[in-house]
Amino acid sequence: MKQYKRSERVGDLIREVISEMILRDLGDPRLETVTITEVEVTADLKLARVFFSARGDQRREEAALKGLESAAGFIKKKLGQELRLRYMPELTFQVDRSFEYGSKIDRLIRTLQDEKERDFQEDR
Repeated sequence: MKQYKRSERVGDLIREVISEMILRDLGDPRLETVTITEVEVTADLKLARVFFSARGDQRREEAALKGLESAAGFIKKKLGQELRLRYMPELTFQVDRSFEYGSKIDRLIRTLQDEKERDFQEDR
């Protein structure tokens, strides 16, 4: 069985609680399309980097980032009530670009496969 570090467990809990808050407690329309994808917490539990995705264009991502940043105090207070940690990590929010990156890699692979297929057909 895999052993999880405390920072990973805390990150998972923070992700769950913030996701629930977005659905139930935060009425900000800028957050309607936001999904919390991951939370990375430092080993000393002093900083939590919250990654999110927002469906739509870059303007929607920027609006979502501003919405999360404006709600950071409320989120941190609610996290403190829910998680009962001795110290609550400082929260920073960042757009998760991993899906974009994965899509780009997928397109490159498909392009290479298409080129290989064309080369194969031409050689026949």
